[in-house]
Amino acid sequence: MTILVDQAMWPAHGRLWAHLISDSHLDELHAFAEANGIPRRGFDRDHYDVPVEALGRLVAAGARPVSAHELVRALIASGLRVTARERRDGR
Repeated sequence: MTILVDQAMWPAHGRLWAHLISDSHLDELHAFAEANGIPRRGFDRDHYDVPVEALGRLVAAGARPVSAHELVRALIASGLRVTARERRDGR
């Protein structure tokens, strides 16, 4: 089980954001996020949105930094990925 984080390159609310995922279990992801001060409101079905200023803390706590491409591939491989279509359909 691994927690992965991509680069902060998604702009919103005046800052850059990254994505935090688990490669196997959402329970693991929620526990890691809570232990590292990431609020549950940052969870978006299969990942947490995390601000750029949290990245150092998350990596120091054990999150593995990866590219956005690697993160998506790991999320798909885990079976946890929620597709754009599923998001639109409200699943």
